[in-house]
Amino acid sequence: MTTISGYEVSKTEQIRALGANTIAFTVCFAVWTIFSIIGVQIKQDMGLNDTQFSLLIGTPILTGSLIRLFLGIWADQYGGRPIFLMVMLSSAAFTWLLTYADTYIMLLLTALGVGIAGGSFVVGISYLSKWYSKERQGTALGVYGMGNIGAAVTKFIAPFVMVAYGWHTVAQVWATALFAIALIYWFVTKDEPDLVERRKTGAKPKSTAMALEPLKKLQVWRFSLYYFFVFGAFVALALWLPRYYVGAYGMDIKHAGMLAAAFSVAGSLFRAVGGYLSDTYGARRVMYWTFSVCAICCFLLSYPATDYVIHGIRGDITFSFGLGFIPFTVIIFVLGFFMSLGKAAIYKHIPVYYPDNVGSVAGIVGLIGGLGGFFLPICFGILNDLTNVWTGCFMLLFVLVVTALTWMHFAIRHMEKQKHPALRVPAYLPELGDLKQG
Repeated sequence: MTTISGYEVSKTEQIRALGANTIAFTVCFAVWTIFSIIGVQIKQDMGLNDTQFSLLIGTPILTGSLIRLFLGIWADQYGGRPIFLMVMLSSAAFTWLLTYADTYIMLLLTALGVGIAGGSFVVGISYLSKWYSKERQGTALGVYGMGNIGAAVTKFIAPFVMVAYGWHTVAQVWATALFAIALIYWFVTKDEPDLVERRKTGAKPKSTAMALEPLKKLQVWRFSLYYFFVFGAFVALALWLPRYYVGAYGMDIKHAGMLAAAFSVAGSLFRAVGGYLSDTYGARRVMYWTFSVCAICCFLLSYPATDYVIHGIRGDITFSFGLGFIPFTVIIFVLGFFMSLGKAAIYKHIPVYYPDNVGSVAGIVGLIGGLGGFFLPICFGILNDLTNVWTGCFMLLFVLVVTALTWMHFAIRHMEKQKHPALRVPAYLPELGDLKQG
């Protein structure tokens, strides 16, 4: 047995909570990114331009982002288990209703409901943080965050289902799977210990106003910007890459989906590694690694394919520069890997800094990050239409990551100038040193 905030929790209960939530989140994420595949077919069927396409694939991301704050607060107030069930059942219903949408406007409206699945992340964060000690939360939440691999599940499987049976069947199968997982989740999990204790004592949950109190801190919004890149850009690329491979390299949707899945796997599977590294070496150090390498990757990816002509002595000398799909895929994999480390590092901070407001803080950070997944694909489409250059999306991401790295560095330098000798530093947060939290 392990004592968590005064409650006795068994190892079996921890494993069951982590496993069930990770599987449920994986299926939710697969549904949340369903338009990355079926959207390509819908674009062809309806003759959509890149801007319309990017709006369609981004619409579920908008819903899943905006509701994260409220779902996080509700999870803290009423328990993560019933809120998670509500999220899965409602999203499954809207995913099934996609098959009845026969106009672009109807698809957009239904896609808003599908996006509820994206709000599941903060619910699981709130729920799982109650089952683990602060020393183990980074690793546990990193494992849970591996549910992002649901995007890869969609890219691996959905293209083959769609080619064989059509995109309507994809929506029906994904909806059925989410409904089934929701029922299984409900029967294999139990309420978190502090919620059970609160029911016994009759204590009232924290008010919404109190839950929102930490949002006054600039630190929360700084974390949100970081997450806007490491998660928002991850979601945006997970949605955009199948279209990118099809357009830039002339691939069919099956091969494009498989290659795009490599990025989703890298951006998901190694999140547990990011949690472990954050527990071991400190989240700040992991964030430096993340932003530095991502800046290099985005710079390399942003250079458009170009032909050069040098007027030589005995005639013109021509050569070309451009990334083939193999080096492009390798760099994309590296980008996704370090994004996964950064996602875990950011959420390592939240239960430590704000243990009594995990849901609300995780909600606002997740909300801002999720909005990146909505706005960035739209920006990608607009850049394609305006500049006629495929790599415009990576130019935008390069500017974003450099901005995040710069803000983080100067914020840390400011903290170093305001050392507080009386601050006791927990062993599980080695990156703080003796710095004042800011």
